[in-house]
Amino acid sequence: MALSQLYLSFILLVLSYKAISTSHHHTNGLKSLHFSLFQHETINKTGFIIVNGVAGPGISQTTTPFGTLFAFQDPLTLTPNLNSKVVGTAEGTSVTSGLDGLQSISIAKITLNVKRHKGSISVVGGTHNIKPSDHPVVGGTEDFLFVQGYVTSSPVNLTGLTVTYRIEFHLFWPPYANFR
Repeated sequence: MALSQLYLSFILLVLSYKAISTSHHHTNGLKSLHFSLFQHETINKTGFIIVNGVAGPGISQTTTPFGTLFAFQDPLTLTPNLNSKVVGTAEGTSVTSGLDGLQSISIAKITLNVKRHKGSISVVGGTHNIKPSDHPVVGGTEDFLFVQGYVTSSPVNLTGLTVTYRIEFHLFWPPYANFR
C-alpha cells in the first residue's frame, strides 16, 4: 500500500510540475501588442466588385450575391472619423461564401505604422459582414516578422456610402523573434 501511495504522489508531482511549466510558458516571455484602428470602405472608391455573384440577395452595404469577388484598399485610421490620422492600409480580396450574402472568405495584407512598429501583417479567414469576426494572423514583415495572433473585425457604421469597421489587433511575438 505504501508503494502505491508513493507512486501516486510521484505522478501528482509530475502532473503539477507540467501544469505549472505550461502555464508559465504561455504567460511570460512573449512580447505582445494590442490596439484598435478603424477601417473605412467606400464602394467604388476603395472597394470594388470584380465579379458579380450568381445567387442570393442583391448588393447592399452589408450583402453581396453568393460568389461575388470583391477587392479593397481601405485606409486605417486612429478613430472612427474618416478624417482622422491614417496610420495604415488594409488591402485584399473577399469572396462571398454564404448564400445569405453576409459571409465571405477574406485575405488581406494590413500595412501599419503604429506604436513605433512599421511593416505589414497578413490575415485570412471567414468574415461575417454584420457581426464580429476573428481572423488569424498568418505572417508579417519588417517589425511584424514572426508575429502571431489574431485580428477582430467588428462593424461600427454600416450606413451611408462609407462603412466603418473597428479592427482590434492581438499580436504576439515568439521568444525566438529577433527584435530590431
